[in-house]
Amino acid sequence: MSWFNRFVRLVYDWMLDMSASPYAMWFLALVAFAESSFFPIPPDIMLIPMVLAMPAKAWRIAAIATISSVVGGYFGYSIGVFFFDLIAKPILSFYGYMQQFDVFKEYYHQWGAWIVFGAGITPFPYKVITIASGVVHLDLITFTVASVVARGMRFYLVAWLLKKYGAPMKEFIEKHLGILSVLFLLLLIGGFLAIKYL
Repeated sequence: MSWFNRFVRLVYDWMLDMSASPYAMWFLALVAFAESSFFPIPPDIMLIPMVLAMPAKAWRIAAIATISSVVGGYFGYSIGVFFFDLIAKPILSFYGYMQQFDVFKEYYHQWGAWIVFGAGITPFPYKVITIASGVVHLDLITFTVASVVARGMRFYLVAWLLKKYGAPMKEFIEKHLGILSVLFLLLLIGGFLAIKYL
C-alpha cells in the first residue's frame, strides 16, 4: 500500500496549497462534500490554514465546511440506499472498513443518532457512517439533525480555537485532534446522562 500512502501524501500537500488559493472556499466545499462519502482526507487539512490566514472569515469557513459535509453525507446515504452492492461495498472494502460496517449495522436502529453524531465529531471515517445509514435506511430526519449538530460542532470548535489562539492552537489541534474529539464526545454524553438521571 506504499503507492496509496504516497498518493494520500500528494493529495494532502495539494490540499494545503489549495487552502491559499483564491478559490479556497470552493475547494473546501468540494473536499468537505467528498470526504462525507468517498474521499480519504478530512477537510480540517484545508480549514485550519484557511482560518489562520483569514480569521475574520472563520465562521464563514466553518459554515461552508459544515453545510458541504452534511450535503455530502446525503450523497453517502444515497450510495447506501441505491448502490450498496455496486459502489458502497467496493469503497468500504478498499478502505478496509467492511468489518467495521458489519459491526455498526447491528446497532443502527437502536443507536443510529448517536452513531452518526459520534462519527461526525471524531476522526472516525464519516463516509462509513453515511453509507451505513443509507443501507439500513436510518430515519432521514434523525440522520440530518445528528449530522448538522456533529459536523457543525466539530468545524466551529476548530474555527473558534484557531480564531482565538492562532498558530499555536493549529499545532496542538493537529497533534491531538483524535484525543480531543473523543474526550469532547465523552463529556457531552456524560452531560446528557447527568441531565437525564439527576
